[in-house]
Amino acid sequence: MKLSVIKLDGKAAGDVELSDVVFGIDDIRGDILARYVNWQLAKRRAGTHKVQTRNENSRTGKKMYKQKGTGGARHGSRRAPQFVGGSRAFGPVVRDHGFDLPKKVRALALRHALSSKVKSGGLVVVDSLSIKDAKTSALRETLGKLGWTRTLVIAGPEVDANFALAARNIPLVDVLPNAGLNVYDILRADKLVLTKSALEAIEATYADYKPSRREQAQKEAA
Repeated sequence: MKLSVIKLDGKAAGDVELSDVVFGIDDIRGDILARYVNWQLAKRRAGTHKVQTRNENSRTGKKMYKQKGTGGARHGSRRAPQFVGGSRAFGPVVRDHGFDLPKKVRALALRHALSSKVKSGGLVVVDSLSIKDAKTSALRETLGKLGWTRTLVIAGPEVDANFALAARNIPLVDVLPNAGLNVYDILRADKLVLTKSALEAIEATYADYKPSRREQAQKEAA
């Protein structure tokens, strides 16, 4: 699969061959993408919400009244959750919301996310992303001409310092190095912009994928 390469000024800069293993998946599996996004967002949760448990409440633990003869329920502490000032039953405690997701599933989800961008026409490959001056207004105008509004930019092993400074105040434009590539940011962006160096790194990492039995069967059936 071939895709045109452009420069930052919009001029053509040749073509690039995309790997079908990484960018050519036709049957986009929403369940795999959902598993990855849930895993990623769960890891981001702070998990610092907390309520007082029975042993942390400062109210007295002395028995309120005698066990029998009052005609009331049998209570032994003001810390019980049914009383005003008591503790909350089964409330949230500090914990880690993250869970494990197999490495192969994460890699598969990334391939499906990249293929979905190619399928929708939202993938753009640029020659390089380096600018002379870190001017936000000039870069905003350039990106506007290209139609890059809600955009994720993967700039290569390292982000050009001037480009990063100019882009950091532009709303809905995220600029990340190769290490920051993730499914959640890909899916929520209208455009995914890859430099040629980023594209080479992605294919070098994920092109050794062996299709599952289901994918092999679908390919044979097609």
